[in-house]
Amino acid sequence: MPSVTVWNEYIHEREDDAVAEVYPDGIHVAIADALAERGHDTQTATLEERDHGLTEDVLDDTDVLVWWGHAAHHRVDDAIVDRVVARVQAGMGLLVLHSAHASKPFTRLLGTPCDLTWREGDERERLWITDPGHPIVDGLDESIVIDETETYGEPFGIPEPDRLVFTSWFEGGEVFRSGCCYRRGRGSIFYFRPGHETYPIYHREDIQTVLDNAVRWAAPSEGADAHGGNRNVDAPESR
Repeated sequence: MPSVTVWNEYIHEREDDAVAEVYPDGIHVAIADALAERGHDTQTATLEERDHGLTEDVLDDTDVLVWWGHAAHHRVDDAIVDRVVARVQAGMGLLVLHSAHASKPFTRLLGTPCDLTWREGDERERLWITDPGHPIVDGLDESIVIDETETYGEPFGIPEPDRLVFTSWFEGGEVFRSGCCYRRGRGSIFYFRPGHETYPIYHREDIQTVLDNAVRWAAPSEGADAHGGNRNVDAPESR
């Protein structure tokens, strides 16, 4: 099973009572525990740890990095971003959740601002499965309905996804590309929209199923060794 590191700023849970009520131990712990229950080897890392918890040793032991961020994107050190980006390009998987669309690793890897429109209205969201053959949606019905959530809307400033797994419709009429797959170097990236901190979304079994499937999909696979630079290769003899 893939080894997973769940990264979280861990700010809202310590500063906002409403968030602490939903995630008393932090969003990172809720996600890590859910993945551990599904057989994954998990660990957590947070912003205020040394190297934001993402030391070389931690990343050496990480097949898939799950990233949740919102209020402190600017506080993530560029040297750590370089480290994460290099690991993704070398094959580590990356799951980017909710407002981490604006995180430094995601915007760096995609090469665009990844901006969007949003509003808070406690309205219903339906995530339609738009790629029913994709392994990330294994075990799900045709859609996921979240009764109350924050609303995101297009335009979403991302490159065209390699595969679009979910498209959201919101009660207010907005639509949004909510499940986007990318490949950067040898690494697989999945952006998944749900997960605002004041809603118990990561406690839901269907959302946990998506995360479980996404970790398995994004985990490194065996492949040919990458080679860079010039190589002297003897040309075959002509016959």
